[in-house]
Amino acid sequence: MDKRTYLKNALKQNEPGIGMWLTMGGSALAKTCATIPGFNWMLIDAEHGQITDKDYFDLCNHITAEQISPIIRIPSDESWMIKRALDSGAHGIMTPMCHDAATAKRIVDTSKFAPVGTRGCGSPFTHQVFGVKEGEYETTCDDNLLVIIQIESADGVKNVAEIAAVPGVDVLFCGPFDLAKSMDVPFGGKEHEAAIAKIVEETHKAGKKAAIFCTSGAQAKQRLQEGYDVVSICEDTASIVTEVSRQLEALKK
Repeated sequence: MDKRTYLKNALKQNEPGIGMWLTMGGSALAKTCATIPGFNWMLIDAEHGQITDKDYFDLCNHITAEQISPIIRIPSDESWMIKRALDSGAHGIMTPMCHDAATAKRIVDTSKFAPVGTRGCGSPFTHQVFGVKEGEYETTCDDNLLVIIQIESADGVKNVAEIAAVPGVDVLFCGPFDLAKSMDVPFGGKEHEAAIAKIVEETHKAGKKAAIFCTSGAQAKQRLQEGYDVVSICEDTASIVTEVSRQLEALKK
């Protein structure tokens, strides 16, 4: 199983995680984006994107086939949502709005099989994504799937050290836009950037990996230089709008 956990393997080797955001369903778009060289993860956004759990299995298969890890961001940290995402072959789950360590512990618990956690067994499809037998998946997935917790609130930043220390949490993911709104400070201002810096600092103190949402390659490069381990470079919808707008402007010149 570990041969196909591409993001996890990159992070083990201290290589950066480079990814993008998928907000639209459909395997054709996912497959097209996945064939672009350079990614080792793609985010399937079921929180704000137009993607539901009926899309998960096909998306996970197509993305994994291109040697990229599909990470599913679920709408909430409810146990059934975690189960549905992992049972569809996700290489990891991302849960939004984690404010404290107790919530992080519950997320880890529902992401792991017994005796470590309380995740239910029985998916007849999951192991197919990883090219292993069902029994091998169940005995190895706890050590190979990523639990990614989003820190995107004032309370989350305040409690970030305790959240990062929770066993089983692999990555803390900074959501900078919601964070600025929660803190009621200007995006990119001094207080906002201080909070972003605190997240990566406390995450590394706990021996975990830090990730952040970025909207461009230049921004992603800056965050990597600041110490972040995992970055996005774009999202599908914004990229399409940007390119179409650029071509329309070129037509008008």
